[in-house]
Amino acid sequence: MKKQQDSELFSAIVAAPFGAMGVRAQDGQLRELVYLPPHFAEKAAQDAVSERACVQLARYFVDPDYVFDLPLAELGSAYQQRVWAAIAGIPRGRVRTYGDVARFIGSAPRAVGQACGANWYPVIIPCHRVTAAGGLGGFAQHDDASGFHLGVKRWLLAHEGVEGYA
Repeated sequence: MKKQQDSELFSAIVAAPFGAMGVRAQDGQLRELVYLPPHFAEKAAQDAVSERACVQLARYFVDPDYVFDLPLAELGSAYQQRVWAAIAGIPRGRVRTYGDVARFIGSAPRAVGQACGANWYPVIIPCHRVTAAGGLGGFAQHDDASGFHLGVKRWLLAHEGVEGYA
């Protein structure tokens, strides 16, 4: 019953073109989104915020220009929040390198990469739009070129009209 136990971690699970997204909400705020592989079954939302998140994620999966409007819990360090704010400013269809973001906020590329990997709200804070100078880079603290997470990053970039990372 591992799948059922895993799904208990989430207040909802919504199907995604690459698998699924786990949604965690608490006290009227979104607390986390998680990329999940295809073996996770959908799970009905357990609260209003999770329901809103599921509806909005589904809309984004159809329309890459969809703008999210969800109550996000304020998580992460002040530094991480600076990185995430810079990333949130990257327009759909564009990418920036870790170095670009680092120069923008006065930091180092490796630290930007670590903050990207610590993002609680992937898709909403589009860390997939941050790449390495010489290619795709890592994603969600994973860098296996043929792994699930980089496959998700490739799908998200293609969905948003970014070429060259297939």
